[in-house]
Amino acid sequence: MTEGRIIKALSGFYYVKSGDSIYQCRGRGVFRKQNITPLVGDFVEFDSQNPEEGYILSIKERKNRLVRPPVSNIDQAIIASSAAKPDFNPLLLDRFLVMIESKRITPIILITKKDLKDESELESIVHYQRLYEAIGYSVKLISALQFEESGGLIHDLANRVSVIAGQSGVGKSSLLNALNTSLTLKTDEISTSLGRGKHTTRHVELVEIGGGLVADTPGFSTLDFDDIAPDELAECFPEISERQAGCKFRGCFHNKEPKCAVKQAVEEGKIAQSRYNHYLRFLNEIYSRKPRY
Repeated sequence: MTEGRIIKALSGFYYVKSGDSIYQCRGRGVFRKQNITPLVGDFVEFDSQNPEEGYILSIKERKNRLVRPPVSNIDQAIIASSAAKPDFNPLLLDRFLVMIESKRITPIILITKKDLKDESELESIVHYQRLYEAIGYSVKLISALQFEESGGLIHDLANRVSVIAGQSGVGKSSLLNALNTSLTLKTDEISTSLGRGKHTTRHVELVEIGGGLVADTPGFSTLDFDDIAPDELAECFPEISERQAGCKFRGCFHNKEPKCAVKQAVEEGKIAQSRYNHYLRFLNEIYSRKPRY
C-alpha cells in the first residue's frame, strides 16, 4: 500500500502523485456505495501493480473542500478583484473573503488593472488596499498588462496548494496564463464559458507552479452562505473575531446587544464601517435563508 495525492480526476480515473511518479487509479466500489467521491487534492492510500493500474483504498481526512472547482486540502486562495472594468466592489470582495475564511483557507487579495484608473480615482483603491492590509491580509495591486510580474505572487505559491477566485472579467484566466503559459487555450475556453454564465465540464488538475500546486480552473461559482451558521460569521471577519471576547454577553452577534466590544471598535474607527455594514448584511442573509430539509 502506497500513499499519494490526487492531482487530476478524469473519466473515472484518478491520477495519484507519489514521489516523482504518477499512478492511474480507480476508486474502490465501496466509495460509490458510501456516496464518497475522491477529489483532486485528496491524500489517499492506494495499491498499484504498475503506473497504469491501481486502486484507491482509502481517503485521508480533508482539512477543507470546495464544490466548484471540486478540490480539497487547499492552503490559500488568490482573490482577484479589479480596479476597473468591472469597477472595484468591496462588498463582493468581502463575500469572497467570508467564503474563503469559512473554509479555513488563507486569502491573498490581488487587485488588477490599476493602470485603468487615473491618479485621483486610484486613491480610493489604495485606501481599500491599506484597509485590508491593516486587518492582516496580503494585498497586491498590479496593472492590467503586468500579470507576468503578478505582484511577486509566484513566490507565495511555493509549498502550497492554491486556487484562484474572483468575479468574471477581473483577469483570473489571464493570471493563470501568466503563471503557466501552457494553460492558454484551456483558460480561454473557461473564461468564455463563465462569461456566458455557463458551467464547464472540463476536468480540474493541480499543476506545479512556483514550487507549489495551483488548481488550473478559477474557483467559487456560488457565493451563498448556506454552510455558515449565524454564530460562525464573526469568525470569518478577523477584526471582529479578535475583539468579540470583550463583549459583555457570551454569544453576542454584535448587532443589537448592549456593551458590545465590536460595535465600540466601529465607533472608535478601529473596525471599518464598511466591513461592519457587510457583516450585518451577511448576518441578515444567513438569518433570512430558507431552511433545507
